[in-house]
Amino acid sequence: MQQNVLIVDESQSNLVAISELVNKMGDCVPHVFLLASEALAWTRHNVPDLVIVDLMRGEIGLQFIERLRQNPVCALVPILMTTASDQKHFRYRSLDVGANDCLVKPVDKVEFLARAKNLLSLNRARRDLAARNASLDEEVRIRTQEVLDREQETVFRLSLAAEYRDPETGAHILRMANYSKLIARELGLSADVQKLVLEAAPLHDIGKVGITDNILLKPGRLNPAEFEVMKKHASIGHELLNGSSSRVLQTGAEIALGHHEKFDGSGYPQGLRGQDIPIYSRIVAVADVFDALGSDRPYKRAWKDEAVLDFLQAGSGTHFDPECVGAFLSAWDDVEKIRSTFHEDIPAEPEDLWRASQIASF
Repeated sequence: MQQNVLIVDESQSNLVAISELVNKMGDCVPHVFLLASEALAWTRHNVPDLVIVDLMRGEIGLQFIERLRQNPVCALVPILMTTASDQKHFRYRSLDVGANDCLVKPVDKVEFLARAKNLLSLNRARRDLAARNASLDEEVRIRTQEVLDREQETVFRLSLAAEYRDPETGAHILRMANYSKLIARELGLSADVQKLVLEAAPLHDIGKVGITDNILLKPGRLNPAEFEVMKKHASIGHELLNGSSSRVLQTGAEIALGHHEKFDGSGYPQGLRGQDIPIYSRIVAVADVFDALGSDRPYKRAWKDEAVLDFLQAGSGTHFDPECVGAFLSAWDDVEKIRSTFHEDIPAEPEDLWRASQIASF
């Protein structure tokens, strides 16, 4: 493999002599410059494998090394200095500012070739190692992403378990999860948190797997005793998910426990109030209620948008966190896009629902 050797020297005769030595190394191409400024300009578009520079007039040589090292692509390129025997002070300083090795002039040809080859060999090894590390990093990234994708799919399929026992649909969890992400976005939460909410929100009702069918599937209004049983789904969901090492499941546990809390403290199961309710639960409360009220169910017809929005605004500060309501309303155009993308007629099989969940990102 061809290697580029940058040679900088104020003496034309020195440039010729060093170029001849470099040519003897076989696979090296010398690039010679009398002016340090021209050599630096060359490095803006080229990466040398070795730099050979005469210290020239003291400070000029030191400044050249410093400026060369400021170029990120040349930060680790080996630099071989040549200096006069009476320039010991500058020789020491050149090593301090970034030179890797020094030779005292007149340069011994055998020593020059040996040191130049060693520096080139070390540089080649460094680049090979960097390439290998980059390859390993990419492999780790790919494998890690595969694990995360499998976890996300598992969480999604797990969330469907509750939906299969409930009149709600798989499309509902896709919509409310994306609504939740929108709210997080409008609240200014980070992209990582937005993604976390998107993935964990579908687990909000996982606790319904522990509620008996005669209560869960009752077409009419629950009586007080039945409602007390139904309320247990929040704690059941938390117990199912809590203690996991997965950040998504941990967040899902928090959401499951808190998504029926109300901002004024009248919710369940803990009666938390205001900011004491975890932010993820406050977000999901708005997204879940909006979609539930706006969707047909065996026991009710879908509310019109105006009625649902009036309900959210009326409950702002009592039922719902007003900031979450405001964030949701501010993203109304995307709300409508989500609703049209994840409509009730999308395929109902888990595989199809999972595929549909990957279609769009809002």
